[in-house]
Amino acid sequence: MVGAGLAGLAAAVQLQRRGARVVLHEAAAQAGGRCRSYYDATLGATIDSGNHLMMSGNSATLNYLRAIGSADELTGPALPEFPFVDLATRARWTVRLSPGRLPWWIFDPNARVPNTGPGDYLSMLPLFFAKPGRSVAQTMRSNGPLWDRLLAPLFRAMLNVEPRDASAELAAAMVRETLIAGGLACRPLVARNGLSRAFVDPALRLLQHGGATIELGSRLDKLVFAADAIAGAKASVKPGVSAARVQALHFAERTISLDANHAVLLAVPPEVAQTLVPGLRAPTRFTATVSVYFAVEPPFGLPPVTGLVNGTAQWLFAFDGRLSATVYGAEDVIDTPADELAARVWAEVAQAANLPAAPRPAWQVVVDRHATFAALPDQETLRPGTRTRWNNLMLAGDWTATGLPATIEGAIRSGQQAADTLLNQPMER
Repeated sequence: MVGAGLAGLAAAVQLQRRGARVVLHEAAAQAGGRCRSYYDATLGATIDSGNHLMMSGNSATLNYLRAIGSADELTGPALPEFPFVDLATRARWTVRLSPGRLPWWIFDPNARVPNTGPGDYLSMLPLFFAKPGRSVAQTMRSNGPLWDRLLAPLFRAMLNVEPRDASAELAAAMVRETLIAGGLACRPLVARNGLSRAFVDPALRLLQHGGATIELGSRLDKLVFAADAIAGAKASVKPGVSAARVQALHFAERTISLDANHAVLLAVPPEVAQTLVPGLRAPTRFTATVSVYFAVEPPFGLPPVTGLVNGTAQWLFAFDGRLSATVYGAEDVIDTPADELAARVWAEVAQAANLPAAPRPAWQVVVDRHATFAALPDQETLRPGTRTRWNNLMLAGDWTATGLPATIEGAIRSGQQAADTLLNQPMER
């Protein structure tokens, strides 16, 4: 295993559960990749590298957490409800989905989006018949109350791009697994004690207990291929070993030779994978997130997740001892001075949470310039599959062809699928 982000951890856990011997290499000094927690001295608290909105229908995510023994680390409302605040008009509303698959909620004025009728929800139907390469705006109606007050905020958080420009295929996939799947699949969930305690630390403990070797600070410099037609290398091939395979892993301090029953699962960012795998196509555009954290206790009764309309940030998250708001598709604000951005976002948070605007509490701005690949039609076509032309080399990552945008669910699915694909095929052909 190369890479200990969520895709790599999910793959390692799956491989170990199926009886494989796992050696996990991670270039960084800590596991988790973009999904981790760390102590921030300014706030005097442990915060996450960014806010991630999950849903109760994220089956791979929940199965992974159950496997590593941390399913109770996710929290959210008991019912599939999404509270919203319009920061421009000060209007507030809550979208309350029906528990089952039948969308009875769209017929209830107190449950659906204000100023919409049942017929408005038919505007989503063309999304499910979208042709490859089409954007959301080219496929469905992308204006009006339903769009502004529900779909656009949801799409922005899930796709991390301007929703109208997003891939219609990816938007449809998210809607199928959330709104169309019914309320039981649509409870918003967050990691109550941080991403590391939910997704990373329990996985590392499980892997170590099961005999896995975990090497942090172990950067892979090169994959050595047994027969590399591109480079024209004349590498020697061990007797009985297929030529279309990875023969060795080249690290700074050593080279690890691979026997016939050894394989490599590469779960690294796309720009790293392209330096290691000849001819690999991968997404080339990425989008940012900006999360602003405030050291303030949430008011009693504030929901764990609140949608923000007509503001800089799109979603507000409440945790013990802190509030945080995230800007998705944040290219327009990543170069804003931190103090200016914190002041702007705090005004929105204070309004949404009914807190006094002054004094502003201690704050921290966390910018991830390459949070996700851009979920645009042209980038979707660049995502590679799990298999490569080398039979003992598999790819994993939320940027591979999962059918989902770059989410926690997509990362975990990709890792599990890569592990299963690897173990369900012979190492030699």
